Amino acid sequence: MPTVQVMSETLASQVAAGEVIERPASVIKELVENAIDAGARKIEVEIQKGGVAMLRVRDDGCGMSAEDALRSLERHATSKLRTSEDLNGISTLGFRGEALPSIASVSRFTMQTREATASEGTEVKVDGGKRQETKAVGCPVGTSIEVRDLFFNVPARKKFLKAESTEAAHIDHQIRLHALCTPGIGWLLRKDGRTIFDLPATSDRRVRIEAMTGNESGKALIAVPRHERRGSVIEGAILPASFARRGRKHQYVFLNGRPVEDQTISRALREGFKGALPEGLQPGAWLWITMDPALVDVNVHPAKREVRFADPAQIRIAIMDAIEAALRPPSVTEAIVIESATQKNAVRLELIGGSQQVVRERASAEGAEGAEGEPNESHQDEGRAGGGVTWRHEEQKELGVEEVSGRKGDASHVPHAPDFRIVGALSDRYALLEGEEGLVLLEPRAARERIFYEQLLAGGERIDSQGLLVPVLVELDVREIDLLMRHREHFDQAGFTLESFGGQTVTISAAPAFLNSKNVKKALLELVDLVIDRDGLSKVKRLAYEGFSAKVSQVAARQVTWNEAALPALLADLFHCDLPYCDPSGKPTLVQISYQDLDRKFGKN
Repeated sequence: MPTVQVMSETLASQVAAGEVIERPASVIKELVENAIDAGARKIEVEIQKGGVAMLRVRDDGCGMSAEDALRSLERHATSKLRTSEDLNGISTLGFRGEALPSIASVSRFTMQTREATASEGTEVKVDGGKRQETKAVGCPVGTSIEVRDLFFNVPARKKFLKAESTEAAHIDHQIRLHALCTPGIGWLLRKDGRTIFDLPATSDRRVRIEAMTGNESGKALIAVPRHERRGSVIEGAILPASFARRGRKHQYVFLNGRPVEDQTISRALREGFKGALPEGLQPGAWLWITMDPALVDVNVHPAKREVRFADPAQIRIAIMDAIEAALRPPSVTEAIVIESATQKNAVRLELIGGSQQVVRERASAEGAEGAEGEPNESHQDEGRAGGGVTWRHEEQKELGVEEVSGRKGDASHVPHAPDFRIVGALSDRYALLEGEEGLVLLEPRAARERIFYEQLLAGGERIDSQGLLVPVLVELDVREIDLLMRHREHFDQAGFTLESFGGQTVTISAAPAFLNSKNVKKALLELVDLVIDRDGLSKVKRLAYEGFSAKVSQVAARQVTWNEAALPALLADLFHCDLPYCDPSGKPTLVQISYQDLDRKFGKN
């Protein structure tokens, strides 16, 4: 057995780097946090080749003396903690004393720094953890750190990095997080010599949000006024329920000046919408939370991404109250529901401030979406959540008994399929069929998923596409744009023709033929949300495309309505599939209830 030995400082720093420095964006995060803590009013970031070849962070903060510059490159050196009691009230971003030596141990590292009272600055060079040179230099007040050839001496770590565009997208996202968090600081980002954005400092958080999100989202922002509860202060902005997306990547939460991720906060955001969000979707939000540092632990994750609250229930209630207050109309009285004598149509009046005013009818596309099985109540809540609604009229179509009875008399038989007789429909969600052994329920959406999926995989054929008279513009997160551009071939096979429009916008000039033009943007966003988490799980193109196809099929099936007349063709297509009895995720397309099961339920022997 090998003898126990103490690691060298270089090796120990490289091990620490493994916990803190996952990719170039991790380096950027540590360096800009130090710049913010140094009191910078302007921070400039420059990267080359996704940050692997070079990344540089300049700030105009307080700078360091020559002694502090050298000491900052020693492990466990920090200016932000003095005693163990300080851990109970951390108010700075970088405090571990691991970042700089860890970064310097896996790169070619150069730091220039100067204090305002000094006539000259200090330059320190470190190559793979070994100090090379220290000298006096002329430089502006503040600190500039340049990192080249990241992971050059740790090839095992370097081989796990993604494409340059992906690493650059993660850096872009990290800078945007901190730029949103600190509107009072000016930010500049250059990538491969090109300026991505140059944001002046502002005292208005909304100005910074609009600069980061694009025109469409910026115009729809709903302010979250300052809300206090037991020492916690919540303020910021949210988007209406119609902008909700899958996942939490469009939620930006800043706790005491630190970007954080926390499930308690995300749940509270969703709950604050009071049921206005469809199942599985999360609201877009920008929240600044201020509270006593002693009531939150920011030291539970090596990269400081997660936090732990002393009383999570209180912060949850505070966020819910703040969101509800932001979404609440100025004055609301009771809602009155008037039903016609036939009970087939209902009129809903929402009386606001004692007056009745007509607001625009809901689009027919939303009505079709409701027919897919979405509860009407969610749409009503969504309208209230968006604000500005005074009263709304909705027709609620009901299925007549005579209509069902009439369908039962038709004996429609399906070619290339088991001998099914179409009986009718159940709540527009399931088709009722009669088979040789009993009742069969067909889930049309699952059947469509299976059909679309196998069509896509049949030789990699392209889904039928149609050009759009007016290209659709879509604003996306930088990481989503990177996903679209890297997998453009897959999206093309799915029927989407996409081009970068510059910045955070892409254009859709063609879309799958089965999509209604009003649903093109929604379908693309849903598809992006579904596949982004899978990205990178498989390097085998075929496997990656199978996963992509499953997601395309899921989105496609949601856009297609069905009726009894279409069932014979649907069943024929389904039973031409290799696996007609399950959708791409393995869930059933057909469920049988045998005569024996029915007899048993009715107490027959």
